[in-house]
Amino acid sequence: MAKLTAARIRTLKTPGRHGDGDGLHLKISEVGARSWILRVVIAGKRRDIGLGRYPDVGLAQAREAAAKHRSLIAAGADPIAEKRKAAIPTFREAAERTFEANKPRWRNGKHTATWWQSLERHAFPILGDMPVDQIGREDVLRVLSPIWGKRMETARRVRQRIRATLKWAMAHGYIDHNVAGEAIDGALPPMPKVKNHLRALPYAEVGELIEAVQRSQASLAAKWCLEFVILTAARSGEARGARWSEIDLDAATWVIPAHRMKSHAEHRVPLSSRALAILEEARTIDDGSGLVFPSPTRPGKPLSDMTLTTLLRRLRVADRATVHGFRSAFRDWAAERTHAPHAVMELSLAHAVGNAVEAAYARSDLFERRRALMDQWADYLAGDSGTVVAMVRHGK
Repeated sequence: MAKLTAARIRTLKTPGRHGDGDGLHLKISEVGARSWILRVVIAGKRRDIGLGRYPDVGLAQAREAAAKHRSLIAAGADPIAEKRKAAIPTFREAAERTFEANKPRWRNGKHTATWWQSLERHAFPILGDMPVDQIGREDVLRVLSPIWGKRMETARRVRQRIRATLKWAMAHGYIDHNVAGEAIDGALPPMPKVKNHLRALPYAEVGELIEAVQRSQASLAAKWCLEFVILTAARSGEARGARWSEIDLDAATWVIPAHRMKSHAEHRVPLSSRALAILEEARTIDDGSGLVFPSPTRPGKPLSDMTLTTLLRRLRVADRATVHGFRSAFRDWAAERTHAPHAVMELSLAHAVGNAVEAAYARSDLFERRRALMDQWADYLAGDSGTVVAMVRHGK
């Protein structure tokens, strides 16, 4: 094989590899880009080592680099492994890349913030500066053991985030196994399974709460949004982010697009006459942003996630109720005071019904039956039926 020369390299146009001897090649891509490749055999396997782009790396430099790599291989070294080892990230660097990769799919701003903060507080002091391939089971246990029996939920989440970070490192070839996985289960006592129920008013008290909301000194947007949440059994974020483009007043329907739903699936919400009345009133606070319930203090922005909670605090019921808890109140009412089928109640909450097979065959969202149920709910809240339990004296 004739060796390459500087003059010959300038005339080469054909895509492919052009050999210089002893495994060194000039590679020309289909679009004309040129780079140096050294083909070698390491531990019985043929490998390619990139030596840089031409003309940034000239012929003489490529030959010199190729000679150095061949000498290392002859001495038993693996230049590819050494190069990869030099690029191995620290745990903090790997966590940052894991965080950035997952952040776009997280809708909850609080979750996004606490994901990183929990690692900063508990994991980085021990693991932060360690290359991921040097982290052992004992290092992970040094992070988890002090908080495992004292702050169970925090410990569970920290372990989950360490595990996710090392899973990213494993997927990119920096480590061979995840030391935060099952390998440490035996060293950590099983956590008791605690089912946390969100605080929720008994459904018999919700109608009176709505009256208190209407009498309060809160902003119109906050008052109308909270009542709309209750009437539709929607999640707070879905209602706070509601846009006029999602509302069909003539059809009395609110269509929440998939990207705003926890289930990532479009959800149709039937609107009762009271819900429609709220929307008509909300026209008076339209700020041109397209939001149904815009913030009165931040034009063009939705109400913050604390606005409705603050309203419950003003009414002195926050110790017994959360905004999300009104979904539970609706579900309890539907189960105890109506004859609605299970599927109708669950679909009203945008919950999946049955197992995967049942869901695959569920062609209908039972919309009209859900409309009847939501009309009954609105009537109940308006006092058409049921007994209202006395509540504490409301503050402003």
